Amino acid sequence: MQDNTQNSPTIEYWHVWTDHDSVSCQSRCQIQDFTQKSLGAGASPQWVDNLKKAGATVVFTVLPVGWVGDWHENPKPQWIIPLSGCWFVETMDGQRVEMGPGEISFGEDQNTKANAQGHKGHLSGTVGSAPCIQMIVQFDETPTINQPCRFK
Repeated sequence: MQDNTQNSPTIEYWHVWTDHDSVSCQSRCQIQDFTQKSLGAGASPQWVDNLKKAGATVVFTVLPVGWVGDWHENPKPQWIIPLSGCWFVETMDGQRVEMGPGEISFGEDQNTKANAQGHKGHLSGTVGSAPCIQMIVQFDETPTINQPCRFK
């Protein structure tokens, strides 16, 4: 197998995380530790970055047009991948990010504390005139605190 590390890809994602003051924040991050390998006998090598976690559950959701959820924390650390439609996430620090198909977010805002407005975690909802279909991969793990961009 060739070593093509100079051509190694990166994948950008948003990380919704909790800071040391228990405030939810968002950071733009990159997954970049790819290696070339085959995923099965006879398959050509491809770029792979294995972020395997034990205890994963895959959930599919459909957010209706106009849907806006109440302020809440992610139920578990989870990857959220919109498959179609668009959605937004607004964190307690005031940052609002809109994401469409193929954009990735890792939700890890557990352990926030309500601010003066009673907001805790994040606010999310659909954007535009189509439902947002999402695939969510939830993990049975302890969330981190004050570790933005923990996946490399």
